[in-house]
Amino acid sequence: MPIFNDIDLENWKDSEIWTDSLWIIDKRDKTGKHNGFYHGNFVPQIPKQLISRYTKKNDIVFDPFVGSGTTAYEAESLNRHFIGIEIQEELVRNVRGKVDNADYFSELIVGDSTKDKIFNKVNKILNNYKKKNVQLAILHPPYADIIKFSNLKEDLSNAKSLKDFLEKFSLVVKNTIKILEKGRYLAIVIGDKYTQGKWVPLGFYCMNEAQKLGLTLKSVIIKNMEGSRAKQNKEGIWRYRALASDYYIFKHEYILILKN
Repeated sequence: MPIFNDIDLENWKDSEIWTDSLWIIDKRDKTGKHNGFYHGNFVPQIPKQLISRYTKKNDIVFDPFVGSGTTAYEAESLNRHFIGIEIQEELVRNVRGKVDNADYFSELIVGDSTKDKIFNKVNKILNNYKKKNVQLAILHPPYADIIKFSNLKEDLSNAKSLKDFLEKFSLVVKNTIKILEKGRYLAIVIGDKYTQGKWVPLGFYCMNEAQKLGLTLKSVIIKNMEGSRAKQNKEGIWRYRALASDYYIFKHEYILILKN
């Protein structure tokens, strides 16, 4: 058995863990505490797979972009502890009101994940529970300026330029590495963007930032974006636009697996 998960290899044929690099998900899981109310939240099956693959029970999952709490709820349901940071206070209140597994802590911090002082609070939480590190980090940042999530200037979705976004994203990764146990994993979930007639490979840019900080790339997973909210009931329109132009329709996100 790998030291970083609880997978029963004696019964590996019955495992529900996906091992291919193409994840085709027809619809998002809306069971449990997931309701999809927040625009830009991601498919719960992704953190479920990542947490199951890269952690054991009682490990700590970290998320510096909590959003509507998708990763927090999956960590709770899989009996993992959770620490998260979210810049929007109302979202933190919403998630705090829903996590209720008394056997596993779920700590949320309101703040900017680019700031050292916010990660000092993370370290304080770890110390309070007599822990030194987190065992898995899942990052699902804003896709640059595609969706504006708030009016806060510190919000990565309000970055003034691609360069500014990548610099701030790099700070988040750098801070995360400091609390991530050596030999454990960091996952980035992100897509690309298309603007002013050209494709912007946002996912690869973010991957490059992580590699520059010393993380080792282990896998690049492609997740099908079929049925995304932006394209619901508009398949014909998008197909026509693609045929009338020179681009292909976005149906993917990247899940980038890196090792500390």
